[in-house]
Amino acid sequence: MKALIVYDSGFGNTKSIAEAIATGLASLDAKVLPVGQLRPDDISSGDLLVVGSPINGWRPTQKTMEALSRLGSRGLAGVVAAGFDTRVKLFIHGDAAKKITKTLKEAGASTISKPMAFYVKGTEGPLLDGETSRATAWGEELLSIAKEYGTQRSA
Repeated sequence: MKALIVYDSGFGNTKSIAEAIATGLASLDAKVLPVGQLRPDDISSGDLLVVGSPINGWRPTQKTMEALSRLGSRGLAGVVAAGFDTRVKLFIHGDAAKKITKTLKEAGASTISKPMAFYVKGTEGPLLDGETSRATAWGEELLSIAKEYGTQRSA
């Protein structure tokens, strides 16, 4: 099993979260990749795919959705996946992570976590204190779930 963390980032906040998640997935061969560089051959059955985007107009960025569409046309059967976003902490906001997770599931991936949000101060950030630590911990949690999921599938 390998892990691929794919992100789009306007101001570097989502990239920082993706890198922190990769730190939590350290025992897997975790690779962090900008969404524009993602190719369908980068992910295969048995892998963990984590996709993140800032909220842009109440949803994931167009680049993120185009990349997911390319992956979805090939199918993600056998892939375990999770989605996250970066957002301003407001009462009303979009939910890119939920849309990413739904798209991953529709493409055949087995989602192993609820959609995750990480918070920034204002449109450009920076990240709120503690968010990178929280992302690393989430990466560790994803690692544990993915390994357990893989063990159950092979039994």
